[in-house]
Amino acid sequence: MTTSTTLRPDDLRSVRDALLDTAGTVSITGSGTAADWAGPLGPVDAVLDTTALTGVLTHNPGDMTVSVLAGTPLRTLAEELASHGQHVSFDAARVADGATVGGLVATADAGPAALVFGSLRDLVIGVTMVLADGTVSRSGGHVIKNVAGYDLAKLLHGSYGTLGVLVEVVLRLHPVPKRSATLVVDCSLDEAREHAASLLGGQYEPAALEWISDDGHGQLIVRIDGTADAVSGRLQRLREVLGSGARDASDTGPDAGPDSGADSGADPWARHAALVRGAPGLAVLRIGAKPSLLPGLITDLRADTVTAGLGTGVATVALDPEAVADAHALVHAAGGTSVLRTRPPGSDVPAWGPPPSALAVLKAVKNEFDPLGRFGPGRFAPWLVTPHDAEGSR
Repeated sequence: MTTSTTLRPDDLRSVRDALLDTAGTVSITGSGTAADWAGPLGPVDAVLDTTALTGVLTHNPGDMTVSVLAGTPLRTLAEELASHGQHVSFDAARVADGATVGGLVATADAGPAALVFGSLRDLVIGVTMVLADGTVSRSGGHVIKNVAGYDLAKLLHGSYGTLGVLVEVVLRLHPVPKRSATLVVDCSLDEAREHAASLLGGQYEPAALEWISDDGHGQLIVRIDGTADAVSGRLQRLREVLGSGARDASDTGPDAGPDSGADSGADPWARHAALVRGAPGLAVLRIGAKPSLLPGLITDLRADTVTAGLGTGVATVALDPEAVADAHALVHAAGGTSVLRTRPPGSDVPAWGPPPSALAVLKAVKNEFDPLGRFGPGRFAPWLVTPHDAEGSR
């Protein structure tokens, strides 16, 4: 068994030099908050640590864009942008754990705010990356329109470190809401689906709409953002739609009223984040499907815990490891996608389900960007088998 060399570049040039000065397979790692996501990493000759690639390169408050090195924790970036009243409209649970901008792009993570703002693929407007042969590639910039050619941001989104090293990222920003308020309703999944249809079909503009469940206790969580006056009026209309069971759960921002009635001791978003992370002994699966099909799919999966974006069609479920293969098959049959997020130590559960119809495209992109299969061996196995994967363990 060989020992991997650790590389810790701190700028674009040193990333390029590190790749040119090494041979063999490379694992790209950041803060480690998603180290066991997707397929288990195979043996590598070098680990490229991006945590020294930190800091804001350029912030244009007027254009509401920021360029940042990919190893920067998103929570650190949020602190720097707060003084300008701006933020990246992205709230994946592991941001609080120190997840880096590059890692969040590479793992296609997202949070409840995706209902309005989408995932990072919708917020990234420019990237700079280094390929295995040292080639520096750029796409986009500090403008919203993209240039002709590969949209590198979308290719890297969900690539799990298998195409290249993401070094610089340009993000679009949004104003921090003056006020955010949340309502919670205890309800079953069927009741939540009916509520969601009413809210999404009317002029209520929820900023997030999630159903969560564990131990048979289901809750619909609805967040709205805006100015103090606008939020107050929309809260009242939401209560009329959701019924007498709706209660105030949180109310934040400088314009939040002292008489909001929020229960500060019970934060449903903290519960949501805990369920996304999973529980000991369970496997965590991220699934995506048409929003109209998601409730039925969740029912069929019989998961122990669930967080479900009823407007986005994205859910995170915790299952018995023995049920993961069947879960992949169910999601695939419904035309959805699934990927393993967390596996119990020592368990051998499949990270991916049946191969997608676009597998040929996936292979072609991998061959174009990393023909020798240097980056992330094993992450997409058995869909992608590179020359290094075929060699097996050393």
